[in-house]
Amino acid sequence: MENWDFASAVRRWRERVTPDAVGLPTGERRRAPGLRREELAGLVGISVDYLTRLEQGRATSPSAQVVEALARGLRLSDRERELLFRLSGQTAPGNDLVSTRIAPSVQRLLDRLANTPVAVYDATWTLVIANAPYDALMGETSSLRGIERNAVWRNLVGPGNRSVQTASEKAELEMQLVADLRLAEARYPADRRLRRLINELGATSPHFVELWNSDAPAPRTARNKVIEHPAVGPIALDCDTLVVAEDDLRVMVYSAEPGTADAERLALAIVLGTQQLVE
Repeated sequence: MENWDFASAVRRWRERVTPDAVGLPTGERRRAPGLRREELAGLVGISVDYLTRLEQGRATSPSAQVVEALARGLRLSDRERELLFRLSGQTAPGNDLVSTRIAPSVQRLLDRLANTPVAVYDATWTLVIANAPYDALMGETSSLRGIERNAVWRNLVGPGNRSVQTASEKAELEMQLVADLRLAEARYPADRRLRRLINELGATSPHFVELWNSDAPAPRTARNKVIEHPAVGPIALDCDTLVVAEDDLRVMVYSAEPGTADAERLALAIVLGTQQLVE
């Protein structure tokens, strides 16, 4: 595989991916095939400058998280993903680590839900990816970095989200999230990133420590949510969480019953939000 290194692999695979394959508008005539650098950078969650340095071979030590995100944004097959990790000097994460991999079959499912608010979380409830309708409904997520992307932190320490909750609903959600994190720690004891997350939560939130040490069974959280949208107002939605067992992912899907006022408000929120995201 002559002259095939990490930089050239990313560049070649970027030029192979069409905008419509990743849910982006084709727009005006393009001077080059495939995705623009700024489009791939937006999909991956890195800066255009960093992607440029990766493609030019000036940045040579991408993290496993960046390589995984590149594989996802480039729509790589399983073999291509493994090759990209090898070219970066790393081994693709094994089953003993929390996975952020989105398999091609799952990605095809997400592509079919391109007009529905969808977010994907890993086993620690850290956000892997959210689509444009989700950002339109819940607020833009691409600027979130590090622990800001973790739902446990956001609900116990951070700003929360647009979901309207009673005190009891909030308490039940917090118990469920921490219970899930405790299960993840039991499944992935070798994962250092998970250990750092738990330590940081413990150092920041006494309430987290209290919940972590509790042996109370995790409650079932409600499937119905009210989202307070800043432009549209309250929207009553169904929130279903689908589990991808093999990769231990949670796919959260928001929907409204067709023909209802909430369905109309959801559609309006998506239109308004996606317009703002592309302006």
